[in-house]
Amino acid sequence: MLRKGRESARVLRRASILSHLDQGQKITQIAANLGVVRKTVRTIARRYQQEGLDSALHEKPRPGKARALDVNQSQRIIAMVCGPPPAGQARWSVRLIAEEAVKRKLASTVGRETIRILLQSHDLKPWREKKLVHRGVK
Repeated sequence: MLRKGRESARVLRRASILSHLDQGQKITQIAANLGVVRKTVRTIARRYQQEGLDSALHEKPRPGKARALDVNQSQRIIAMVCGPPPAGQARWSVRLIAEEAVKRKLASTVGRETIRILLQSHDLKPWREKKLVHRGVK
């Protein structure tokens, strides 16, 4: 693993710590040589002893927060924004998009920041585009 270098830098550093420990080096010496703090060396050693090699090398998955919108909801909101704004509005705003998404039941609740990030990820700026309403001439 250490010779091939196909793992992340964190995994390689942990493997190097375990290798140095196996060679009998002291914790302070390992920390100084690898540029980590002593607590890191002790933590890796303790995880190896208690949980095994895989746990010492790899982090446990972090829970994280669930996404505010799923892919289907995001696509529907993007499609809504690409269409004309509601009656009486010249253009979409982030606040208007959030309100309309809830009103049209595309999402139960959605915040302006979630909408802003969604639009940014799709490189959309609907507030810059004024939609002209064409009226028929009689």
